Amino acid sequence: MRKLIAEELCIPWNEVHLQRTSKGKPFLANNLLGIHSNYNFNVSHQGDYAVLAAEPERQVGIDIMKTDLPGSSSIPNFFHIMKRQFTETEWDVIKSMSNEWRQLDMFYRHWALKESFLKAIGVGIGFNLQRIEFNVSPLQLEIGKVYKETKMLLDGEKEEEWTFEETRLDDHHHVAVALGKQEGAVQKDSDVHSMEPNQPQFTLLTFEDLVASGIPVAPEDSAYWDNFCLKQEGPVRQSSHSR
Repeated sequence: MRKLIAEELCIPWNEVHLQRTSKGKPFLANNLLGIHSNYNFNVSHQGDYAVLAAEPERQVGIDIMKTDLPGSSSIPNFFHIMKRQFTETEWDVIKSMSNEWRQLDMFYRHWALKESFLKAIGVGIGFNLQRIEFNVSPLQLEIGKVYKETKMLLDGEKEEEWTFEETRLDDHHHVAVALGKQEGAVQKDSDVHSMEPNQPQFTLLTFEDLVASGIPVAPEDSAYWDNFCLKQEGPVRQSSHSR
């Protein structure tokens, strides 16, 4: 986030002030004037990627989901547990896929779309997900292409002011970006509308890319870093038979 803000808004790394809303959405607390007064951004991470999207004029939310087996539960049982999170129409689309893995893949695609919208409007987990329904299109997404055909219904009404961009980063990772009108702002034509169809919008950055122009925001603490390096990279998956 600091790299984005420093490069796009010309605010030095160590002068970037980030805060969170009451619902946990990060925002830039610096006092911005002029054309960047509505600048906002959002981040998400799961699986092998962390993703970020930003917009100078519109509300933005992003979510990434990795298609993976649901722990110790079977896919049908997992769907039963999650039944209330989707509408009947959405479940019909999910279960119309040719096998359980494709159904799970479509499930996570829908989940990323819903999360992107909730993150854009900055609400928490108390939102009734059945209020929003997605008509996904096309059913199959090619890796690396950006699609904008999916539409959303809110309380049964089509939301024309919202755009949803979808991308497959690889065979397992879906990304959804929600773009909506900023409350109280005059809608302007942003870069998202001028892009050529299917033009890739994500740039892959390494850790070295992210910190290359960074400025320390706190004194170096070598002991903290040493302790951090001793941590395991991820939780150890337990056997489904253990108690």
